[in-house]
Amino acid sequence: MKRVKLLLSGIVGLSIFYVGCAKQPLNNLSAEDSRIYITDHDSSVNFSNYKTFSVSDSVAVIQNGRAAKELNTVDSAYISAVKKYMEQDGYTLVSTEQSPDLGLDVNRIISTTTGVISYGDYWDYYGGYWDPYSWGYPGYGYYIPYAYSVYQIKQGAISVDILDLKNAAADKKINVIWTGLIRGSGIFNATVADSQIEALFGQSPYLKTN
Repeated sequence: MKRVKLLLSGIVGLSIFYVGCAKQPLNNLSAEDSRIYITDHDSSVNFSNYKTFSVSDSVAVIQNGRAAKELNTVDSAYISAVKKYMEQDGYTLVSTEQSPDLGLDVNRIISTTTGVISYGDYWDYYGGYWDPYSWGYPGYGYYIPYAYSVYQIKQGAISVDILDLKNAAADKKINVIWTGLIRGSGIFNATVADSQIEALFGQSPYLKTN
């Protein structure tokens, strides 16, 4: 297993955690090896100044520009994992009525892309890559009754945002001070939620208050 971490300078620090290495990655990567973990934070923030947090009790499902609130077993597993690792980093879970220092949102992001593949340029004078004679039909040509295919690619991600509620009143706005993103195969599964959130927090040691 290989781990690569990238830090960009500036206002925010960007870390990318990629798992997996193979000669032919597309053919050999397992679902776990295909996953990418990205964390991004406001490098001017001192997280030790925050003590309490609250987590939204539902998940924002963002699909092709539209958003809705949902809660299924997978969502609940991710929310529970976020609470667990925030507490392990030294924060105290409180209700929204107790004015938490930090608010956390979990988001399920789904994107669908549609495209077209044309086959028109694939065929030469003999009707294709093979001479029809090889199939016992000398003098014949190939014919494709279809000229193109339409395909769709569906991609998904899980993101977690940490919002600065402690300073919201002073700034008249709520700043997102940390974001974690998970992409790859099999992430919409309750059994892997804990390990996915653990990976995000594991590459963000600056979140610890203890």
